[in-house]
Amino acid sequence: MRYFPFLFLFFAAGLLSAQPIKPSEKANFSLMPSVNLEASPVQNQHQSSTCWSFSSLAFFESELLRMKKPLVNLSEMFVVRHVYQAKAEKFVRLHGNANFGPGGAFHDPLFVLRTYGLLPESAYPGNGYGEASIKHNELDALTRSLVDAVVKNTNQRLSTAWKLAFSGVLDAYLGVIPESIEWKGKKHSPQSYAAELGLNADDYADITSFSHHPFYSSFPLEIPDNWSWESAYNVPLDDLIGCLNNALKTGYSVAWAADVSDPGFNHKLGLAIKPASGFSDLSREEKEALFLNPQSQKTITQETRQEAFDRYETTDDHGMLITGMCTDSLGTVYYKVKNSWGDKSNDCGGYFFASEAFVRMHTINLLMHKEALSTAVKKQWQARKQ
Repeated sequence: MRYFPFLFLFFAAGLLSAQPIKPSEKANFSLMPSVNLEASPVQNQHQSSTCWSFSSLAFFESELLRMKKPLVNLSEMFVVRHVYQAKAEKFVRLHGNANFGPGGAFHDPLFVLRTYGLLPESAYPGNGYGEASIKHNELDALTRSLVDAVVKNTNQRLSTAWKLAFSGVLDAYLGVIPESIEWKGKKHSPQSYAAELGLNADDYADITSFSHHPFYSSFPLEIPDNWSWESAYNVPLDDLIGCLNNALKTGYSVAWAADVSDPGFNHKLGLAIKPASGFSDLSREEKEALFLNPQSQKTITQETRQEAFDRYETTDDHGMLITGMCTDSLGTVYYKVKNSWGDKSNDCGGYFFASEAFVRMHTINLLMHKEALSTAVKKQWQARKQ
């Protein structure tokens, strides 16, 4: 892997020193950081659809660093284990009339934190299926087949065994969750371990921006992976970006759910862009060239964003963590994004840079600390709570 050592050195007040960054070795331009927050090492979700857990726990780990606590590696599969069980129970309760799959959303790890606690990776690696890396294809197929069989049973009522059977599959593939662990010389349950870390699920806000619901109110995001029908707080697009910028500038990382199926996303070349020229009628070489030099970006409005969502051009397909801000020579703002595809997945150690236009168009929702909300949104949020 080709590291950029200056990205990881010289910490000061929670920010890293500003040095130019090339998105990839092929790029003919550099980005100048204005905010570059400390983060835990890049992880790899491998062959699983658990980005929602990886990005959320990366967010928790960054929160602990912001709180001046030691670096920890939290167990993504502890969260996955509990969410899969809860998802199965809801699917069966609704007679199969719900989404059941490996996907999830940011409120799922909050649910686990609030209800079950957390564990470090060392206490629950979640790999009991004889593979060196995460490979969930077999697990996903088995769990789906099991809940389908339960719903379709011909007994006219459910057995008392199906939950144990489902739990047994999870235990076989992910491992039995330990009742207690040793940590810092003390015995801890997952709940007491989370409490010792100092993370509180009620400290965080899930915000979004769509015009088919009233602004400054909450609604359940209409996306398939929102299986629990949790709500996000709806704000105008400029306020969404204002909250993101305010969070980063005041030292808070932000979890980011977005669509990365757009042709403007190229993890290998380290960029996610919405060039004003677009990608239509271009050769492969012409498309790649758009990632190698600074490009003017499209103007994204509330209307164009809504249209993309309504037409399935923006879907909920990936969770990531935003840890910084940069600008190119044209003055275009980019956000530094920590991905979960491994630190050897590109020239930037598993990070990439998303233009503000891309974020405006393809964001599904953001998870951030409530204290990081912009002044305007925080005022509306507090008024709603009264």
